[in-house]
Amino acid sequence: MDSLITAAARALAAGDALGALKRVALREDAPALALRGIAMAQLGDLVRAKSLLRRAAAAFGPREAVARSRCVVAEAEIALVSRDLGWPVKKLEQARLTLERRGDRINAAHARHLEVRRLLLIGALDEAERRLGELDPADLPPASRAAYDLVLAGIAIRRLRTRQAREALARAVEAAREADIPALSAEVEEVGLVLRRPAARLIQGDGQRPLLLDEVETLFSSDLLVVDACRNAVRRQDEVVSLATRPVLFALVRALAEAWPGDVSREQLLISAFGARHADESHRARLRVEIGRLRAELRPLADIGATGRGFALKPRHNGGVAVLAPPVDEKHAALLALLADGETWASSALSIALGASARTVQRGLEQLAAAGKVQALGKGRARRWTVPVIAGFPTVLLLPGPLPSD
Repeated sequence: MDSLITAAARALAAGDALGALKRVALREDAPALALRGIAMAQLGDLVRAKSLLRRAAAAFGPREAVARSRCVVAEAEIALVSRDLGWPVKKLEQARLTLERRGDRINAAHARHLEVRRLLLIGALDEAERRLGELDPADLPPASRAAYDLVLAGIAIRRLRTRQAREALARAVEAAREADIPALSAEVEEVGLVLRRPAARLIQGDGQRPLLLDEVETLFSSDLLVVDACRNAVRRQDEVVSLATRPVLFALVRALAEAWPGDVSREQLLISAFGARHADESHRARLRVEIGRLRAELRPLADIGATGRGFALKPRHNGGVAVLAPPVDEKHAALLALLADGETWASSALSIALGASARTVQRGLEQLAAAGKVQALGKGRARRWTVPVIAGFPTVLLLPGPLPSD
């Protein structure tokens, strides 16, 4: 490797993309193309970066498997940043295995971090935790250690293990400081803000207040029956009843929980669950059926008693009832939580991340766009969606993946 390539690689490792480009901007050989691609990615020109990396991978000879694998890893990172979740992950896995076999443990570790970050985006927490556990960060350089601890903190945050998250973030701060890469330090700081921003609202009785993430963790370990409107579930400590696929039942239990210890009239329940403005006998019959189904679902945690004017929630313990609501009540809050990460998303990637149909996601985006809450960039298959920064978002309680019961 010649001196200019070495100098450019060192500049990139230090986060100096312009310094790297000054050394290789006019060169067309494979190593220079790869370095130019990475530099363009650091500068935010992802389309140009992807093109350069593909040219570099094609230019490397058959004996340069390590160099080609590094290009694949760089392209995978661009796909992750641009939220191209349909990018073929098998290519990344094969590249990682090649790098591991050839002894390039630093780039192999980076490939592993990318795999785990993608799993976090789609809510596959168990698999993310398993794969990260296969990596030993002890001998990694500072930048790689910071990346490792950032991913570890991301898993802990989504698991509502705030103490572990703070410990991982503290290590990431030290590693980023040692690496002396401003972009990495900024990323660590951004993740740390999640622990300092309101993650949800607690509604109890006639009042409500914002909760930080560690307060949500404390709430879930308390003796309260919690109706979780962030995940559409009802829980008390380790016992969880998910109603994520039963929106009518969840609307009923939320209305009952917000009125506890009082009752809710049949008319109000019809409005909350069905949007019925004029109650007729068919509506009342349907309400009786849905209340029966809700009783069956909640049997381990609570009962629903009939009153003179409607129904009341009756927990099977004496700890009380609370509702955990998103920071902002919004029909498409999960979409906004993903979009508010500041990146541009394709509707197909949002569909993968949320586990929802493409048509459902598209309808949600169209409704949000009509309300001026999101905006589309580009046309056709190149269309991407983004959103201005919204107070209170993103909240990890709205991101994909079930909250644990342990």
